[in-house]
Amino acid sequence: MENKVEKLRKSLGMNQDDFAKAIHVSRQTVSAIETGKYNPSLELAFAISEFFGKSIEEIFIYERKWKDEKK
Repeated sequence: MENKVEKLRKSLGMNQDDFAKAIHVSRQTVSAIETGKYNPSLELAFAISEFFGKSIEEIFIYERKWKDEKK
């Protein structure tokens, strides 16, 4: 899953450590989210979206892995 966390964080002039403190996670967690190595829990995704004042869909870009899967 791709995301815009790094871009949004940098637009506010924040470093990873300050952002991590603001959303109550470690700097390592922020780094892993930004590099796509970790997908946040739903609760954390909501915290991130609330922090930036954007919807989850504006921050996290999800593409279904199985294109042929029926809805």
